[in-house]
Amino acid sequence: MLGNFAAGAFMLVLRPFKVGDFVQIGGVTGTVRELGLFGTTVVTPDNVLTLVGNSKVFGDTVMNYTARPVRRVERTAQSAGGVDPLDAVERLRTAVAQIANVVEDPAPEVSVLDLNLVGPVIAVRPYTHNDHYWQVYFDTNAAILRVAREAGWPAPTPTQNVRTFAGG
Repeated sequence: MLGNFAAGAFMLVLRPFKVGDFVQIGGVTGTVRELGLFGTTVVTPDNVLTLVGNSKVFGDTVMNYTARPVRRVERTAQSAGGVDPLDAVERLRTAVAQIANVVEDPAPEVSVLDLNLVGPVIAVRPYTHNDHYWQVYFDTNAAILRVAREAGWPAPTPTQNVRTFAGG
């Protein structure tokens, strides 16, 4: 109990987050509803009211998603081997720039992230204000699907060649 109180006092001085911030603290992700001397109340995205002891908050990593004005949405687009990755990057960059609530500065990042046995993997990373994060997340998924359909790209399907040898 004393540890929670001491941690609460330190948190009031350091102020790593405030009521209304979207955070990950003590293994819980959600919106801060109340700051107390012994615990911090967080409402999770699925609307569960959670009390996190301040000693756990103070003793663990604090991730404050709302401390910065914009947040990057992280998506990837796995392409088939026959898709031209440079063409895919340009098409996706154009589509993402048209999504509502994607900010211009910093500009969306669309680049070849990896090459695997299926084909190129494109990183699609628009930035948006925290209030629009999930809208941009889902709209980015829809844009990836729409671009692939309109371009006529084949579905990325893993293939495996099996060779058998007759021994003798």
